Amino acid sequence: MQYRYATEADAPAMAALFAANHHDALTPEQRADQGFVQGSLDEGALRAMAARDGLLLADDDGRIAGLLALSAPESLPAPPPPVRALLAAQDTLRWQGRPLRAVRWLLYGPLVVDTAHRGRGVARRLFTMACRTAAGRADALVAFIEAANRPSWRVHVDGFGMTSLGEVAVGDRVYHVVAVAPRADGPGC
Repeated sequence: MQYRYATEADAPAMAALFAANHHDALTPEQRADQGFVQGSLDEGALRAMAARDGLLLADDDGRIAGLLALSAPESLPAPPPPVRALLAAQDTLRWQGRPLRAVRWLLYGPLVVDTAHRGRGVARRLFTMACRTAAGRADALVAFIEAANRPSWRVHVDGFGMTSLGEVAVGDRVYHVVAVAPRADGPGC
C-alpha cells in the first residue's frame, strides 16, 4: 500500500469511492454499521482539491483504498452548511483554552475507506499522514461528525483520540466538532 497525495488524474476513482459511501447511497443499516460521508465532492471538486494538495490517498496497486481531505477552511470556495456552521462557531468552540478563531487549524475530512480495505489500518495510516503533513502548519486538525454517524465517532474519538470541542447544528442535524493536535512524533496524533 502506498500513501501519497492525490493527483488530478485520481479524481474519477476518488469520486466513485466517495459516491459509494455517501449517506444517500447507503441503507440505514449500512450507515449504522459502517458510517457514511456527506457533501457534494464530485469529480470536479476532488480534482480541484487534488490540485491544491488537499487530498491524501491510500493507493493499493492502482486502486484507491481510502482518501482523506485536509484543507485550510478559508480555501474552500463554497463551504457546505456544516463547515459554515463550524466557521460561525469559532468564537465559542475552544481548543486548549483558546477560541478556535485564535488557533491555526486545518479542516480534517472527510475520511473514507473502501469496503474491501476496512480493518487493515488504512484509516489510521491516513490519519497519521495527515498529522505529519499538518505538523508545523497547524495547531489543530478539526473535524465535524454528524451525531448519527456513530462509526465515525468510534474511529476518530475512541480510536484516534480526537477531543470534542462542542456541537453545531444545521437545521435539525447536530454535528460534533472534534480536534487533535498534529505532531510529526510524540503525543497527539
